[in-house]
Amino acid sequence: MTPSDEPLSEARKWLREADKDLRAARLLLQTDEPEPSRSVFHSQQAAEKAAKGYLVFRGATFRRTHDLVLLGQQCADLDSTLEPIFKQAADLTDYASMFRYPDAPYEPDSEEATRASETAATVVREISTRVQPSKIALADVQAAEPA
Repeated sequence: MTPSDEPLSEARKWLREADKDLRAARLLLQTDEPEPSRSVFHSQQAAEKAAKGYLVFRGATFRRTHDLVLLGQQCADLDSTLEPIFKQAADLTDYASMFRYPDAPYEPDSEEATRASETAATVVREISTRVQPSKIALADVQAAEPA
C-alpha cells in the first residue's frame, strides 16, 4: 500500500462500518416486533461513521464526538456541497444517546425511525461517492493551490 492509498483504505473501513449500522437500522424495523429506538441509534451511527470516513479520506483530524453538527461542519468546510446534507442529518445527533437508557423522553415510532434511516442513507451514499481514488488526487491538488 502506498502512502496515498492509506486515507482511501481507512475511509473505506469507516464506510463499511457505516453500511453495517445502516443495515442494522433497517433490519430493526423489519422484524415482527420492530425496535425503532434501537434503529434510530444505528442510523445516527451510520451518519457519524460516514462523516468520520470522509474526514479521514481528506486527511482531517476530528475529535471523539457523536455530534453530527460539528462533524458535518468539518465535512462542509472541505466540501461545501455537503452542507445541506449534514443540515438535514443534524437531527440524528440526539439519537446517539437519547434512547439508550431508561427514562427516555419518548419512544420513537417506526415512521420516525424510517425517516432517520433514509437520512442516514443519504449521508452514507453522498460520502461514498466522494471517497474514491481519483478524489484524493484532486483534493491534494486543491489543497496545494495557493488561496
